[in-house]
Amino acid sequence: MKIYEAKDYREMSRKAANILSAQIILKPDCVLGLATGSTPIGTYDQLVDWYKKGDLDFAEVKTVNLDEYRGLARDNDQSYYYFMHSHLFDRVNIKPENTNVPDGMAEDPAAECERYEALIQSLGGVDIQLLGIGHNGHIGFNEPGTSFAKETHCVDLTQRTIEANKRFFPSVDDVPKQAISMGIKTIMRAKKILLIASGEEKADIVAKAFFGPVVPEVPASILQMHDDVVVVADSAALSKIPR
Repeated sequence: MKIYEAKDYREMSRKAANILSAQIILKPDCVLGLATGSTPIGTYDQLVDWYKKGDLDFAEVKTVNLDEYRGLARDNDQSYYYFMHSHLFDRVNIKPENTNVPDGMAEDPAAECERYEALIQSLGGVDIQLLGIGHNGHIGFNEPGTSFAKETHCVDLTQRTIEANKRFFPSVDDVPKQAISMGIKTIMRAKKILLIASGEEKADIVAKAFFGPVVPEVPASILQMHDDVVVVADSAALSKIPR
């Protein structure tokens, strides 16, 4: 595991975008595993900026997203499909048919999970998977206690996650209670993993995940067992790691 320290969110975003752009340049038809949330927005903005300057070409890139809420239509502004189109897909020359987000409106979620897992494998797997990290160590929607052997699956969201997400919805009753998420086993199959973290509020979990024991209670701790993980975090998020 390599850990790169950035002075602030902006520098973290640029460093992460550098790693992703190097993958695209080295392998123009690469498969990118993508994440949502506030942390990667700066990274996506930097990639868009380099694309507009002619430094990046997404024409052959394929993408698979980590997760999607169940029950949100793609035109809902809180769906991850909407998020990805707003922050990246509609701003670069990626082909719509090369982008993949789980279908949160699928009538049979178990069948959708199987379809999505098979899709990832049919693409040859993920070349580089972008991850954030939750305050409790979750990656994707894999909450504490989730089996490390899980593939893409339907998740019942914890009350803490529902509470954390309610600020994005009219009321807590409108927050989705389930999501479809890549499992930890799926994530670990990626050839390379890039995890980004920012802010003092992530300092405790970053230290616990990467310098503590590997246990299901801290889902991100399993990344210690991957052959090629890069953590890019700002000074605040790294403030509690051993020096």
